Amino acid sequence: MTIEEAQIAVDQWIKKYGVRYFSELTNMAVLTEEVGELARVIARKYGDQSFKPGEKDNLGEEMADVLWVLLCLANQTGVDLTEELQKSIEKKTNRDSLRHIANPKLMA
Repeated sequence: MTIEEAQIAVDQWIKKYGVRYFSELTNMAVLTEEVGELARVIARKYGDQSFKPGEKDNLGEEMADVLWVLLCLANQTGVDLTEELQKSIEKKTNRDSLRHIANPKLMA
């Protein structure tokens, strides 16, 4: 699935099952909540914390939840994420093409 296809799929789901998009402000709050849930799983899996009884290692599910809400926000604000990601890659390439390679902190 491409990013464009994902944006269309989310839009179709919202229109069929979701009644309407939540407001942009509500979706921003939901995105923050989902990022927190993702952070919790990463802290448990890769950090010093352990999973509590009943918690599960659902890293992919939490990442998908973050992506879902981001796609919602893009749709409702008219952002073409494919185009914006391409521009972001170009910007980072122009700005950082030598920066990380020359960073002694990143040398193994």
